Amino acid sequence: MQEAEEGTDEGREKHTRFRKLQAVKDRIANAVKANMTLRSGGYDHSESSDFEGIQESVAKNYVEGQYGATDSIVFGGGCFWCSEAVFEMLRGVIKTTPGYAGGATKNPTYEQVRSGTTGHAEVIKVDYDPKVISLDKILEIFFKAHDPTSVNRQGADVGSQYRSIILYSDAAERKVIETYIKKIAGNYDKPIATEVKRLDAFYESEEYHRDYYKKHPLEPYCMLVTRPEVNKIKTEFADYLK
Repeated sequence: MQEAEEGTDEGREKHTRFRKLQAVKDRIANAVKANMTLRSGGYDHSESSDFEGIQESVAKNYVEGQYGATDSIVFGGGCFWCSEAVFEMLRGVIKTTPGYAGGATKNPTYEQVRSGTTGHAEVIKVDYDPKVISLDKILEIFFKAHDPTSVNRQGADVGSQYRSIILYSDAAERKVIETYIKKIAGNYDKPIATEVKRLDAFYESEEYHRDYYKKHPLEPYCMLVTRPEVNKIKTEFADYLK
């Protein structure tokens, strides 16, 4: 029933609006947790106890275009250190978060995921401004940044946790993804192995994985694997860098 409702224009619009509202509300909550004063839409959190009301009002203003709305997409193409390093340097990308998704184990740890027994893949969640960078462009860069024809591995990283995967949130997003894959399928000698499935849950990684390339640029893995990938994307998509 849910798929049928999302298949209508009204259902897609309603679901998309809900996701945008929730994404902005989460960003507001994170800002306050970081001891930042919330001053948006004429509200000052430091002077009000009605935090939920503030979240709702400011989030609606964002979604309605007064401040700028955001979308998000979750995908994996090998080690999430590389994926995060690539996407966090793009204009229009507001936030990148490494994590785990696609499996059944709840609240998995890195050690559990790397064992290959959870069904989860290493992924990143990309929050972006669709007015600055489109989902199609994000998908283009995603497919350029890894080998989508490789099954359960990227280079020396072997296992289902390193598989190529995109997790959609609604029927409209799924259509964009599947249409794009069909468009580029002829560019490869082998079939595209990228798994496309609904996002059931996204689990953020442990803190030490975040901004890994920025924090450890001289580590052998970062120098031999991540840096060449970052440099390739910098060269091919120079017009989209921050």
